[in-house]
Amino acid sequence: MVITSREKSIIDLIVRTSGKHTVHSLSAFLHVSGRTIQRNLKSVEKILNEYDLTLKYTENEGLFIDGKNEQIYRLIQNLTDVDPIDETPEERKLSLLVTLLHEGPSFKKQMLANQLGISIATLTAYLDDLADWLSKFSITLTRKRGVGVELSSDEASKRRALASFVLVYFYEDIIENLYVLQKGNYLKESVLGFFSPEYLVAVEKIVNQTLTNEQAKLIDSDYIGLIVHICLSMQRTENNFVLHDDNTENDDTTEYNVMEKICEELKERFSVPLTSSDIHFLTVILKGSKVQDEGAVYYDSILLGQLIKNVIQDVSSQLHVDLSDDFSLYQGLLAHMEPSIFRLKQQMELFNPLTEDIKRKYPVLFMAVKKSLKLEFNDIDFPDDEIAFIVLHFGSALLMNEEKVKINAVVVCPTGIGASKMLASRIQKELAEINNVDILSMNDFHSANLEQYDIVISTVRLPFTDVEYTLVSPLLSDKDIGFIQNYLQNNVEKLTEKKQYLKPAIQRETKTSYHGTEVRNLLQEIKDVQSSMEAILHHFRVYRKQQADSHMKVLKEMVEQIEKEDLIQNASNVLQQLEEREEKGGLGIPNTNMGLFHCRHESVKELIFQVSHLDEPCKVKGMDGGEMQIKSLLLMLAPANLSKREHEILSIISTSLIESKTSMLIFSSSNEAMIEKKLEDLFLDYLQNHLIKE
Repeated sequence: MVITSREKSIIDLIVRTSGKHTVHSLSAFLHVSGRTIQRNLKSVEKILNEYDLTLKYTENEGLFIDGKNEQIYRLIQNLTDVDPIDETPEERKLSLLVTLLHEGPSFKKQMLANQLGISIATLTAYLDDLADWLSKFSITLTRKRGVGVELSSDEASKRRALASFVLVYFYEDIIENLYVLQKGNYLKESVLGFFSPEYLVAVEKIVNQTLTNEQAKLIDSDYIGLIVHICLSMQRTENNFVLHDDNTENDDTTEYNVMEKICEELKERFSVPLTSSDIHFLTVILKGSKVQDEGAVYYDSILLGQLIKNVIQDVSSQLHVDLSDDFSLYQGLLAHMEPSIFRLKQQMELFNPLTEDIKRKYPVLFMAVKKSLKLEFNDIDFPDDEIAFIVLHFGSALLMNEEKVKINAVVVCPTGIGASKMLASRIQKELAEINNVDILSMNDFHSANLEQYDIVISTVRLPFTDVEYTLVSPLLSDKDIGFIQNYLQNNVEKLTEKKQYLKPAIQRETKTSYHGTEVRNLLQEIKDVQSSMEAILHHFRVYRKQQADSHMKVLKEMVEQIEKEDLIQNASNVLQQLEEREEKGGLGIPNTNMGLFHCRHESVKELIFQVSHLDEPCKVKGMDGGEMQIKSLLLMLAPANLSKREHEILSIISTSLIESKTSMLIFSSSNEAMIEKKLEDLFLDYLQNHLIKE
């Protein structure tokens, strides 16, 4: 029997006080969180199964072991003879990896085995596993007679390898420890035998504040990943493992500026000598992170947007479905694929624990997506792990129109936008009882009003002892469906009581109020669409410029004219924003003679789209990084705050610029009536397929 000291103590306590101990009382007795007990109980259940015993709960949530007395007696006898281990194989491999990375350069096998308290044979097996893992990061692990075990690699690869190992095998442990630290509880020992508790809690607080100030929000997995990478960089740098980065040119991207602020605050607080190389390294990590809200994606990703549209159309054609008008799918893929492509080009390690399940459960969809990606992105090699993430987005869209039912549920799912959407859709498809499924990240769950939900469903163990929830796989197996059905069936009285505690008259009043709110939301969306379309069509202009010294001079004239029409408050500020946007990346559209110059600014009052046609071409930087000539300068301005519908209106314009040769000819022409007619057609198509249908 392989068992830890805590698991042995839990079994002993449950046997001695059958039905008396709850999760909460065990956590208090053993001085750990309720979430830790929940995790240990899963291992306890596996041990009990070996003895044909099961772990059950009384009506008051007391724990007891159910089974034949002779089997319980046999379990107790074996427990007295077993020596518990307090580390799992993964924990020992992590200790081994930390030792190899921090105490090198070489080690004798016997010394490593003694340090970990394992045999040479077990150490050899662990080293084989780590060698395979490290090879993904271009790290070579060698074992030579007379020399010992050695690691050969650059510092950046070592940091990525260690951080990835932690995030793959100990992601929930990091969340749990952060939760404990945020509650003000002091941890004497380092987290996972390596991370400084003081650094962890400080980094989380500074990252959270900085991202909030910058109005940026990462999905939970990337948020935790960024914290791990920063803490790892601090501790490696502090121990004189210096990062040598040849690419230390001035970086003026938003991500670099954010990371610079974070690192400066950490240097000031802890006097850790983080270098410009560290900041560049962490900037790459931040650039590879995914934003949580698809609506936060800029509407100017024209080239990528067109490729994604092509992928959606191709997958639709292969599956004989029509997803071409699914704007949510398009926007979700745009939000996902921008950082994903950056990660792939940077050769950053990607891990998707759901890949094999997705390939097995959705083989046809997986093949269709893989084929379409290869067709459209012929310069990028998408690994199966990345394709699986994209399949989740399509799976979500395909299940979105399934039947609705009667109970409100909330899904807490930090694996990503696509995974959480798909889980919610699967729940609605497989469980006819559930009417509405909301999705909350771990961060949002802290402040959510749980009274409005009948059942809480999570893909990870939650760090709350006072919240009852059902733990499921992100792909919702048949066993998980059974768990949810059992919960609903066992709590029918609680559910009906919650629904009927008000008088019928008040219930009708509440229902009417709910529908009223729904109608008002719809009216607001219709108003947003109408005002957006009217503003663009009313203020649309095509200017003819016979001579222009530079494209910035043309922009200056256009912006100043817009200011005269009282559509913006401060032309110079808007112009400065346009210049800064161009510096961050080229705005010329490759393989066209057009450039799309755009920005969002608080002084802009309405949506504006205008065109200047140049008789003499101007030289600008293209979106692909090369220089190009443009004869059509397209200007798109928007207020700083945009509604979802306003985002969509701007997106359909920007993505239509290169959707076909005809479209490119129209927008690059000087024919105002023709371009305006094109805009009207786009808006009419949107109204028919996105607003009226919905």
